[in-house]
Amino acid sequence: MANVRDLKKDINYVLGDIIEAVYVWEYSNTDKDTKKSEAIIDEAIEVFDELIAKVNDKSVENKKAHFKSINQELETKGRALIEKINKLG
Repeated sequence: MANVRDLKKDINYVLGDIIEAVYVWEYSNTDKDTKKSEAIIDEAIEVFDELIAKVNDKSVENKKAHFKSINQELETKGRALIEKINKLG
């Protein structure tokens, strides 16, 4: 398992790239309404805050399993956000 610093970097990079993809979509589609894309950005920020809070939780006994579940949650929620971006059209 990678260390905590690498997990935090992964969370930051994945969700940062998702937000950047939304901005690129907005820039490419200036004629379309941005309410849905802004909601995706808000959701990505919420996911970021939630995952970082879980990483910083010191009360966990089995850290390896805890960090593995965070990594899986990042992948699941990241894919869901990417699907939403793809559905923006």
